[in-house]
Amino acid sequence: MSLISIRNLSKVFGPNPKRALPLIEQGLSKSEILAKTGCTVAINGASFDIEKRETFVVMGLSGSGKSTMIRCLNRLIEPTAGEILFDGEDITKLDREALRNLRRYKMSMVFQHFGLLPQRSVLDNVEFGLEISGIDKATRTEKAMNAIELVGLKGFEQSRPSELSGGMQQRVGLARALANDPEVLLMDEAFSALDPLIRTQMQDELIDLQARMHRTIVFITHDLDEALKLGDRIVILGPEGRVQQIGTPEEILCDPADDYVRAFIQNVDLTRVLTAATIMQKHPTVTHPKDGPGTATRLMEKKRSDVVFVTDSDRKLMGIVTIDDAARLARKHQRDLTPVISDRVYTTSPDTALSDLLDTAVTSRYPIAVIDEDRVLLGVVDRGAVLAEVREGVDDEAAPVRLSDIEDNAAAPDESSPETDSDQESDAENRHEQTEEAVK
Repeated sequence: MSLISIRNLSKVFGPNPKRALPLIEQGLSKSEILAKTGCTVAINGASFDIEKRETFVVMGLSGSGKSTMIRCLNRLIEPTAGEILFDGEDITKLDREALRNLRRYKMSMVFQHFGLLPQRSVLDNVEFGLEISGIDKATRTEKAMNAIELVGLKGFEQSRPSELSGGMQQRVGLARALANDPEVLLMDEAFSALDPLIRTQMQDELIDLQARMHRTIVFITHDLDEALKLGDRIVILGPEGRVQQIGTPEEILCDPADDYVRAFIQNVDLTRVLTAATIMQKHPTVTHPKDGPGTATRLMEKKRSDVVFVTDSDRKLMGIVTIDDAARLARKHQRDLTPVISDRVYTTSPDTALSDLLDTAVTSRYPIAVIDEDRVLLGVVDRGAVLAEVREGVDDEAAPVRLSDIEDNAAAPDESSPETDSDQESDAENRHEQTEEAVK
C-alpha cells in the first residue's frame, strides 16, 4: 500500500467554493469557472500515489497549483473536495488534535524562504519545533545536534542566521524539519531562493542525505532540471490544475503524455539525464574457459559482429576477443581463447549519464561494457547509440513548441516520423562482409 494516496483532490479559492465543483465535473476551464462563480480553481481532480521512501516531485508553472498541493497534504490549506490518505487514514477527516500530532511527528515542512528566527542561534532554531511539542531540554538538544550534524552544520550551533550564507540557512531549515525524525518531508521550492551554484550543491546534498536517511520526500519545484535530478517520480501539473503526467524522469523524457509535457522537455539535454542503462543492449558473449575460438567465431558470424565479450562462469567481465583473433586460433585448431583475450575495453556503470560517455564513444572502436560493482556484465552500449542520442537532441530546423501555444490550443501536432534503422543495419552488414573477406 502507498504511504500517501491522493484521490480526486480539488481546491477552489473564493466565495462558496463548492459552487465550482459541478462546473469542474462538467469540464469547464479555470477562466470560465471564474467568470461564472468568482472562484479560482487551484487543483482540479488530482489523483496519484506517493510510495514510501521515494522522492516524489510535484512540478508545474506558476499558477498550476503545486504549492497549494503540498499545503493540502498537511492541511495548511483545507481541500475543497477529495481524499488524502496517509497510511490508509483520511487526513481530511482528522480532528484538530490528531492533525497537530500528524504535523509534529509524521510530517515536517521546509519552506522556500527559510523561516528562521533571527534572534535565535542555529541550535535554538533547530530545537524550536521540539520545544513547542513540549520535549524536555536535554532530549531536544540531543535531537537537534544530531540533525545539525546530519546536514553538515556541526560547529555552527551558536551562530545566528544573519551570520550564515543562504545555503547554510536552508540547511538550518532542513535540520529543523529533520529534528523530530519525520516520516515525510515536505519541501516547497526549498532551493529556488538560492544562487545557482549553491542550489546545485544543495540538490547534491539532498540526494546524499536521502541515501542515508531514506525518508519520503515530496518536493515542489518549477524547474524541470531540478525535478529530473531529484525525483524518483514526477507529477506534472498543467495550467488548469490537472495532472498532465506521472512517471519516472526517463518515462517523461522518452514518452511525454501530450504537447504540454512535450513543451516542458523540449530544451532538456537528454544526454545529461539518460543513462547507460537506458540504451544498453545484449551483445554476443562467450564464457571462459568453456567456450573456445570456434564457438566465438561462429557466434560472431551468426550475430554479424566484429567482437565478442568474454566473461567467466560468474558473468564477470574478462575482456573482448575480435573475430580476426578468434578465427586465427580456430584455423590453428587451438581451443583456448586465453592468448587473445584483450582487457582493452571501456567499461562504465549503469547510472553513468550518456553525456559522460560521449568522449569514450568517439574514441572507442568497440561497444562500451556496462558492469556492476562486482564487474558482472549487464549489457553493452553501442558507440553509435550514444552518438545517435546526442544527435537526436539537435534539430536546427524543428520549430520550438511553446507553452503559450499549448495553453491557447494552438500547438501544431508533431507529424515527423521516426527514422528507421535500415541504413545502420546496411552499414553494419557491409563492415562485417569486409571483415569476413579479411579473415579469409
